[in-house]
Amino acid sequence: MSHEPLVEFEGVDKYFGDTHVLKDIDLSVDQQEVVVVIGPSGSGKSTLLRCTNRLEEIQSGEIRLDGRSITDGDVNQVRQQVGMVFQSFNLFPHKNALENVSIGPKEVRGLPATEATRRAEELLDRVGLADQMDSYPHELSGGQQQRVAIARALAMDPKVMLFDEVTSALDPELVGEVLDVIEDLAEEGMTMMLVTHEMGFAREVADRIVLMSEGRIVEENEPETFFENPQTERGEQFLSRLL
Repeated sequence: MSHEPLVEFEGVDKYFGDTHVLKDIDLSVDQQEVVVVIGPSGSGKSTLLRCTNRLEEIQSGEIRLDGRSITDGDVNQVRQQVGMVFQSFNLFPHKNALENVSIGPKEVRGLPATEATRRAEELLDRVGLADQMDSYPHELSGGQQQRVAIARALAMDPKVMLFDEVTSALDPELVGEVLDVIEDLAEEGMTMMLVTHEMGFAREVADRIVLMSEGRIVEENEPETFFENPQTERGEQFLSRLL
């Protein structure tokens, strides 16, 4: 893992109306690092991810990607470089898996159709769906749809991938197939930020755990230390409710 920061938050504040949801966030994510963000509901985890690809705009501070501020750049350029996968799969219902994955590179990046299709085939194979390329979303299980969504985000060749509770809408028996894909990406060196309730998975895949509470980062540490020996009272409280 390289120790060059790829994503940097500096003094980031985010409000929804009068509600202060992110409070003076300082965080950096290195190249090829996997950072898992955990914390109780309403602590600001998902908002942190959504600010990273400018689905939400911040009120103060700065977010940098590869040394450049994303705060006032072209939002479409930012989103090409920051892939995001959500709880809900957000696939185009009238397009099959192959079309769902190839449309972004064709429409947004201007890739020739043959190249976009070839890349989409490779990515669907990579997420274990080589046999489902012609299937439409309604013909796929939730786990398969989520894997198409991951392939679609990867098709844009992002510098960093964001995963927001990507297994929370899935039946328990489908969770593993999605987590396996994310684990493979981690092993291949993809820089990732994940929000998840799956603590066993967090412990396994993370290089670093970031605990949020009430809009602030209250603890960050490597998984072993965090889960075995949390350094803050808030960390102890959070773990005692889970374990």
